[in-house]
Amino acid sequence: MIYFLSLASLLPLIKFFVALAVIFLLVKFFVPVFNGALYLPTSMERVKKMLDLLELKAGQTLIDLGSGDGRILIEAAQRGAKAIGYEINPILVYLTKRKIKKFGLNDKAKIFWKDFWQVDLSQVDLIIVFGAPTIMGKLEKKFLKEMKPGAKICSYVFPLPNLRPIKKEEGIYLYRVVKI
Repeated sequence: MIYFLSLASLLPLIKFFVALAVIFLLVKFFVPVFNGALYLPTSMERVKKMLDLLELKAGQTLIDLGSGDGRILIEAAQRGAKAIGYEINPILVYLTKRKIKKFGLNDKAKIFWKDFWQVDLSQVDLIIVFGAPTIMGKLEKKFLKEMKPGAKICSYVFPLPNLRPIKKEEGIYLYRVVKI
């Protein structure tokens, strides 16, 4: 007996896989907004200002939490730093990897598809974060628990709630980790 499948008979299966794909996209791209990972690109003027305030030096390790399209990583690597980004959006990770390769910075810049809450910050010199206000308190606790004394944190737009910045310019907050 020979069976022929018509498009009409495949329609329920097609609808199922489309619905599955939509659910996957919602989970991967929209749920992270509630975890503090909304993608809003920062102007290159602001990127340069943040790196200047951090007094970024060649050989230092900079981490960008929620690195978006990688513009901070690229600029930091071009200045001689080891730049590491963590991004939860796989499309932005892919685009950043392409940029890193295009600029020939594979030895200086890395991007990882990973939730930054799972990242160990104990060996970091410098951190940049553009986090939503709802996560800044929890993030501050993570910084103080894990980062070494003297490490610097640069927060763009939203300050850490309990730490006093050592510098503040045009919506950029600079902090230094001090252990008591």
